Amino acid sequence: MNVKTYNAISPKGLNYLAERGYQLNADQPADAILLRSQDLHSETISDSVKAIVRAGAGFNNIPVDELSQRGIPVFNTPGGNANAVKELTIAALIMAARPVIGAIDFANSVRGGDVSLRTESDKGGYRGTELAGKTLGVIGLGNVGSKVANTALALDMKVIGYDPGLNANTAWRIDRHVQHASQVETLLQAADYVTVHIPYTEGNHFFISRDKLALMKPEAALINYSRNDIVDNQAAVDALKEGHLRRYLTDFSDDVLYDNDQVIITPHIGGSTIEAEETSASMAAQQLDAFLTSGNLIHSVNFPDINEPFTSQYRVGIFHENVPNMLGQISQVFGSFGLNIEELSNRANKQYAYTLVAINELDDQQEAGLLSRLGQINQVLKVHFYQQSK
Repeated sequence: MNVKTYNAISPKGLNYLAERGYQLNADQPADAILLRSQDLHSETISDSVKAIVRAGAGFNNIPVDELSQRGIPVFNTPGGNANAVKELTIAALIMAARPVIGAIDFANSVRGGDVSLRTESDKGGYRGTELAGKTLGVIGLGNVGSKVANTALALDMKVIGYDPGLNANTAWRIDRHVQHASQVETLLQAADYVTVHIPYTEGNHFFISRDKLALMKPEAALINYSRNDIVDNQAAVDALKEGHLRRYLTDFSDDVLYDNDQVIITPHIGGSTIEAEETSASMAAQQLDAFLTSGNLIHSVNFPDINEPFTSQYRVGIFHENVPNMLGQISQVFGSFGLNIEELSNRANKQYAYTLVAINELDDQQEAGLLSRLGQINQVLKVHFYQQSK
């Protein structure tokens, strides 16, 4: 199968695919797409494409809704760059507390004499505060947020976390000393520093709004190393100008943020480390291979995950809408061709569902018949066949 790649994908992921016999960017229709930041919204995605995987956590550069309607799973690699983003967030915390950039610029501009003595004479201009004893509010306690919260505790900070989707798996990752806020407003009012680590969705657009900024302490600093448009940047600039916010640090450029001494912008480098790129590319390649060879869905963002051992001779993966009597219709089709279902896994994710059927016999005529009959069910979006490797 041919995998089309966009952007600079780490060789670690590409080599994994090549070693398993995949072609990369061959002159033939793509069976799958592997990318990082390429915007696919304006591109035509061929019907030959069975899956799209992003070597990274965010997926707003992929037309997920359109692909869902076509039965094409989209994958991401949550946690692949979590440590990299955590470390840069800690660096942002330090830059928010200490005038590091200004001090570096000063040191580079001074010619002659002792820089330390010159700085001492203007000590007030480079005096910062310590993080120890201050309160950090962490919005979103997933792969990145939980790491930031735990690391901040090691810096002797008080930490308050807010995550409406907190579950048992997430809770295990968080140190017991992290306080939990049931409402984000409570966190915003108490924190000296606020850092945001939630995915971008339409519901989260401008999650940090003008009203929420008004709840923060005037001397507080806001950090956004999550996604653009999580924070209303214009509202943040206005809050800085009006003295309702001390500092804003973000990994995302915006025209309204330029030429402002109270704003520090980095060029979307949160996950840009060698280790993070290797980890994300490896995860992406393994998830893609698992789907294309066994039908297993791992970290799909638009269909439910199913990750079952491939113990039968054949499998049939069926993407369909989540409506009543689908399993009955699917089972009836298999029965009409005299096929015994050994195992059946079915899960739903809102309006879409995925069914993985295990069977031990399947000839060419039965395969063609299944494809035709299943395709006649209005709510079936896509059907794939898998054979156990010998």
